Amino acid sequence: MQIGRIARVSLGHFPTPLQELPRLRSQLGGPQLFVKRDDLTGLGLGGNKLRKLEYAMAEALAQRATTVITVGGPQSNHVRLTVASANRLGLRSIIVIRGAQPPASTGNLLIDRILGACEIHFVGSDGYPSTKAEADRIADDKIAEIVERLRSEGEVPYVVPNGCRAIHGALGYASCILELVAQLRDRQLTADAVITAVGTSSTQTGLILGSHLFSRGEIDVIGISVAGQASALIDRIARQLQEAAEVLELPSAPSRDAINVLDAYVGPGYGLPTEGMREAVLLTARMEGVLLDPVYTGKAMAGLIDLVGRGQFSEDQCVVLVHTGGTPGLFADTQTEIFRSLWPEKTSGEA
Repeated sequence: MQIGRIARVSLGHFPTPLQELPRLRSQLGGPQLFVKRDDLTGLGLGGNKLRKLEYAMAEALAQRATTVITVGGPQSNHVRLTVASANRLGLRSIIVIRGAQPPASTGNLLIDRILGACEIHFVGSDGYPSTKAEADRIADDKIAEIVERLRSEGEVPYVVPNGCRAIHGALGYASCILELVAQLRDRQLTADAVITAVGTSSTQTGLILGSHLFSRGEIDVIGISVAGQASALIDRIARQLQEAAEVLELPSAPSRDAINVLDAYVGPGYGLPTEGMREAVLLTARMEGVLLDPVYTGKAMAGLIDLVGRGQFSEDQCVVLVHTGGTPGLFADTQTEIFRSLWPEKTSGEA
């Protein structure tokens, strides 16, 4: 089955721009560098989730859903874009936030409130639950409670899991590779490697699927983990690739050997800063005027910079970083301390 036959609703501005990074290349040495600007997908301040939500929301409409429910953290890019997508399609939205309600709504959470999610539920609190698995269980219980209530009120709920279903991510990001191949062909170039941040992993799944479908697997897709261990992510991506192959009725899924995940850049944990991330965000902003986010693309760029520095790529190669979005997270109050050293307590001429 061709990807184009699978139901999809138009939400984003595609194809997204492909931007060369000549000054960063000059600074680092190494390969020709590009960034695929999936932070510029348009709706709700943009980001990679829109490629996935185009398939999820098509499914919601097919089921005649009236309310979309989703889950994430206080600074979830996925939650922001799910609410924006629901608004675009005239659906109500309810969001479940894992964690205690913060004292102020900043960054993505502020945007959630501006977009007007019908209900926002905070579950758990500081110090409880003690593990991610427990946090997920509490959130799932809350979603089940909301679904039951909505059905009793005559509503038709549709649940979008954190990061969207894996198959929706795979379909969305296979198409991203098709865009990339066409854009580079116009420049008489081909991509040797694509770098992406890996969280829930369906973005990398889709990129590998797209390489398999549209470049005979010749584009090496390198995932930079921002949370999990490489071994667990590789296992998950292998399962997701098998599901995608079955949906598309392919003779076989891409080989497990095509799954390349690096977990050396996670640092102390998901959403927690590293010095490499901070330096990557600053360098990219000051060399190219491109803003990265501290949770995903900052760590992905830190990984790319390190790989270039270690001679992973030759000067005649072409490497593309997928900018998955998330820049509203820079404006969360929790990020202030990361970059505080950039300015003195009192600047010259300041009263």
